[in-house]
Amino acid sequence: QAQLVESGGGLVQPGGSLRLSCAASGFIFGSYEMSWIRQAPGKAFEWVSDINAAGTRTNYLDSVKDRFIISRDNVKNTLYLQMDSLKPEDTAVYFCVIKQSGFRGQGTQVTVSS
Repeated sequence: QAQLVESGGGLVQPGGSLRLSCAASGFIFGSYEMSWIRQAPGKAFEWVSDINAAGTRTNYLDSVKDRFIISRDNVKNTLYLQMDSLKPEDTAVYFCVIKQSGFRGQGTQVTVSS
């Protein structure tokens, strides 16, 4: 069955960078549009970004545009989220999601704090 394992989260100061990875297995990764979503403490899930199956089209939440870049490697079956110029309001658990089904991984914590 499908499995998604996120990694790369951590504690970073405002203005810093992190690169999240999501290792996919159990399905044909290269055939599916993928998303990143996040959940801040006490808040609902928030869509962050998505990328089409070929990796040629991307979309972003307005507040992360020009700071985050989503990408994928369909040979390595891995989804990425490069996050630069991080802000305290980016603090959340980040999840990768198979857009079609809504199936997601266990998430990785990102904390932006001085």
